[in-house]
Amino acid sequence: MRKRDLPAPPDWSGCSPWPSGRKRRIKPLVYYWDGKRFLFASEIKALLADPAVRKELDLDALDLYLSLNYIPAPHTIFKNIRKLRPGHILTVRDGVLTEEEFWDIASGMPADAPDHRDFEETKATLFRTLEDAVRSQMVADVPLGAFLSGGIDSSVIVGLMARNASRPVKTYAIGFADMPMYDESAYAREVAAFNHTEHHEIMLSSREILDTIPAVLDSLDEPFGDSSAVPTYVVARETVRDVKVALSGDGGDELFAGYRMYKGEAWYRRYCLLPRFLRAGLLEPVISLLPDSRDNKYGEHIRRIKKFLRGAKETFAERVFAWNELFSPERKSALLTDSYGTDHQLAPELFADALNRLPTDPINRMLYADLKISLPADMLWKVDMMSMRHSLEVRVPLLDHRVCELAFQIGGEWKIRHGRSKYVFIETFKDILPQSLHNRPKWGFEMPISKWLKTDLNYLISTHLSRERIEKQGIFHYPVIENLVVNLMQSRKDTSWQIWNLIAFQAWYESTMQ
Repeated sequence: MRKRDLPAPPDWSGCSPWPSGRKRRIKPLVYYWDGKRFLFASEIKALLADPAVRKELDLDALDLYLSLNYIPAPHTIFKNIRKLRPGHILTVRDGVLTEEEFWDIASGMPADAPDHRDFEETKATLFRTLEDAVRSQMVADVPLGAFLSGGIDSSVIVGLMARNASRPVKTYAIGFADMPMYDESAYAREVAAFNHTEHHEIMLSSREILDTIPAVLDSLDEPFGDSSAVPTYVVARETVRDVKVALSGDGGDELFAGYRMYKGEAWYRRYCLLPRFLRAGLLEPVISLLPDSRDNKYGEHIRRIKKFLRGAKETFAERVFAWNELFSPERKSALLTDSYGTDHQLAPELFADALNRLPTDPINRMLYADLKISLPADMLWKVDMMSMRHSLEVRVPLLDHRVCELAFQIGGEWKIRHGRSKYVFIETFKDILPQSLHNRPKWGFEMPISKWLKTDLNYLISTHLSRERIEKQGIFHYPVIENLVVNLMQSRKDTSWQIWNLIAFQAWYESTMQ
């Protein structure tokens, strides 16, 4: 850990604009500031190594974590420790700390930015821009490869790498021999063959994944509830055996509308065409009674319908936030004891502000909110945290600032078109993609957490969420947790993500705060 005691050199900038000709890096920076003492590092654990840094819970951050499953910048779970927000400069001078924004989508766009209304011209510009970003990210003085999940984004990155490489690109994919519902290795294999890559396929059993979970939970700097951290940890561990730098496709869904949620607005408008008495008096009560589960396709469809209906709110900001929310305000109020609850509504305010900052169409407003909030705090934080546990550097060419600026000059009607997500992106790169991927639906990098919590991972519930531990700790009301567990075990409703959120918090708390 590097640290400075003030007064120190008169000026320090924690982040700076990208100099021309240098490779762009997207890395986290956390810092401690108590008005006199300033410390900074890339990980919270490094700051905690200094005995002057006290381990005090930030209740606003706890509220954000329960709301979103992650803690967005500038907050961390600790008081006086903050994350530097993307596109910001942190300056300490004469005992005063200031933070200012140096880049944003809106500010990064030139005043004379073209209005991309010609589809073919837009495709050509997008192809050139992303290919140039990939080419610049391929410069390395250590062995380099690429993550290849079999999804659209990583496949496009690999295709562009293959076009610009003098030798076969090294690609890495994991597959699950005994979990066919989550196995995408066949798609990755097809992309690898299409691009003649040097493909490395790591086939794992569910037992091998399960055995990794304790190490992943133990590695957390702060509570983090995204279970896809587990496969990310595994693919990084296997990839670093051969290469030290890997390119990934992170950011494509947030730039070009890859998630189902982005179709929610169109679905909402159609749903509202039904008479209110039919929606509120018949459909919603009936659907609420149906059991939902991630364990099978029927239950998963019911879960998605319920999630959509929970988000069918009156205002645009309320809808978007509800589709992102994990624990509702009512649930948080019941879950947290009086000493740890808060009346603040930081998470919905965060989304409302982001949704109103860019004067554009609804789809791009949703994309902008995710680009500012969930992408850096969830996706990028997860990838950096899990990859750096194995000293693997992951680069994200889709998040080159030129690609981001161009993406937000493209209207939402070209991102979701004819019911197809990422329409302009797929049409742009379809010639470097196998035919089977052209209409392939989005599939996340997930694990069967619901099934495992009922079976192999049930010990995590009895260990971390026992009545004795919860009541002794004093943060949560045990009956609320007990109800979540009963609903999952009896297959009434899928509460697995909420339970995993609490397990991740408890595992972190027990290893860090005690």
